[in-house]
Amino acid sequence: MTIQAWWQQPAAAVSESFRQQALARQNQLTKPPGALGQLEQVAVQLAALQQRVKPAVQNPQLVVFAGDHGVVAQGVSAFPQAVTVAMLSNFVAGGAAVAVLARLHGIGLSVVNCGTVTPCEHLAGVIQCPVMPGTQDFSQQPAMSPAQAQQALRIGAEQVERLHAEGCDLFMAGEMGIGNTSAASCLAALLLQQDVVALTGPGTGVQGAALSHKQQVLAASVARAQPLVSSPLQALEQVGGLELAAMCGAFMRAAQLGIPVLVDGFIATASALLAVQLNPGVREWLLFGHRSAEPGHAALLQALAAEPLIQLGMRLGEGSGAAVAYGVVQQALALHNGMATFAEAGIG
Repeated sequence: MTIQAWWQQPAAAVSESFRQQALARQNQLTKPPGALGQLEQVAVQLAALQQRVKPAVQNPQLVVFAGDHGVVAQGVSAFPQAVTVAMLSNFVAGGAAVAVLARLHGIGLSVVNCGTVTPCEHLAGVIQCPVMPGTQDFSQQPAMSPAQAQQALRIGAEQVERLHAEGCDLFMAGEMGIGNTSAASCLAALLLQQDVVALTGPGTGVQGAALSHKQQVLAASVARAQPLVSSPLQALEQVGGLELAAMCGAFMRAAQLGIPVLVDGFIATASALLAVQLNPGVREWLLFGHRSAEPGHAALLQALAAEPLIQLGMRLGEGSGAAVAYGVVQQALALHNGMATFAEAGIG
């Protein structure tokens, strides 16, 4: 008898009945059917997920997962690893982009250390769950062991369980980790079975010869890992990141607990694809916030048949794109719930 892993448990059921009822309401509102485009689709999807005709979000939560990457030793980033922990300090102090956006929109913000190289136990407000002090250099060896990958997945799941107990009704995840676009590009290449060079962009801003070097390092890394990968989990172990694993675990657990997820950009979407490949039922619980300027994001979105809400040329990460897109979700729900029907307005 095979013991089922926690992440193999099914996602919560989605209500087709409430989807149809919400769609019927949209078609009765004082506008031509479909005139509000994706704003209508968001409201209808949330109605199906929340199992009510008039969905609402009252306790949105965003968790930033942080971790360092051994591949940074190969010169793939414009910034040193110490910036990871410096940014954690900025998150909890309220000075980072995602912290500003969370304040603006009333989104609860948590910051979790999954494994940084620089110690950060002194940072009040950072939840400490380090698996290891950064991943191994995946150009030379697996990024993490199977046990470490499972531990990192559980970090995300446990954060969602904590937020679920506090009444979270929309979950967002962000990440912080110098080198994590490199991990996301390699993970995407293995999951999509596509050329990593085409999926690799500037990340923190590497250009010209530095970008070519980054692409060469990642191509060699994927070539090393590919013969060793026969499952999505093995792809994570070979070239992933601790914060990518935590986001993946969080997405799977949110779907199991019936919490809709608003996915951020390129790195978060790589984790989302991993989550869906591990547990296909997760897909219905995912809404996609924005289309990143990172070149690999389009391929990931296509694989997930996802249409993001906004496209602003953002490539910051942190969950910032999801936080911006949350404003669109609020507007979609306000329109769905607050507009008059033709009958109420005495029209027709």
